[in-house]
Amino acid sequence: MPLALDRMLREVADFDLSVIFGYPFGSPPRLLHDGYGTHATPAALDAYLRGAYLLDPFYTASVQGHLPGLWRMRELAPDDFFQSDFYGAADVHPCVSLEPGSLVEEIGFLVPLPCGFTAAYSLMRKTGRQMFDEFEMSRLRALEPIVRGAVRSHWRQIEDEADGGVLGVVLGGALEAAFSRFAHNALTYQQRRIVQLILRGHSTLSISAITGTTEGTVKIHRKNIYRRLGISSQSELFSRFIQSLFMCDTI
Repeated sequence: MPLALDRMLREVADFDLSVIFGYPFGSPPRLLHDGYGTHATPAALDAYLRGAYLLDPFYTASVQGHLPGLWRMRELAPDDFFQSDFYGAADVHPCVSLEPGSLVEEIGFLVPLPCGFTAAYSLMRKTGRQMFDEFEMSRLRALEPIVRGAVRSHWRQIEDEADGGVLGVVLGGALEAAFSRFAHNALTYQQRRIVQLILRGHSTLSISAITGTTEGTVKIHRKNIYRRLGISSQSELFSRFIQSLFMCDTI
């Protein structure tokens, strides 16, 4: 089914890569369709499924009950997301693993599934092509009921084949709780909350609005976080978090 869906949508708006993830809250994603081909390295997909997905705007939108339909990633992402380490990381983001920053755009259908969680069906174009224009987006949105029905039908088929068991690739240890466990012995609750927002791509201004504090206070928290973890940059913070996903115990 997913390959036929890809073929149908390419007639409306051509794209280079596709993927369907199911995002049950509190569990790793279920890989429902791998349309990356040879573009995504196994290491990148492994890292994504172990916990890097926690930083993906489509994951956040899915578990927070965002409205279904077709969305551009930039409509869902925090204000500094496209300058974040996650977006340009070749080893943890399958969509750009062929080279950092290789996508010109990612769009995705958010599809509620019968089991109560949401799937994201993403379509991607590589750098060198144009972004999806409004005419293409309009034509794709007109097909949203067909996409929704097809993805839901594919989910039911796989669920039946699994006899109601665990679906797809499920790797232990990296759940939503990975954020709360990360550096829990070194940082305060408020500092860990700010770390989550930093890693997800929020700017200092955005973090101050979310936490109800001043930008100056956020900057002080960031400085203290770096000092307590023995690091000096956001890139080191990102690397430390990714490393923790592959360890039995977080730092």
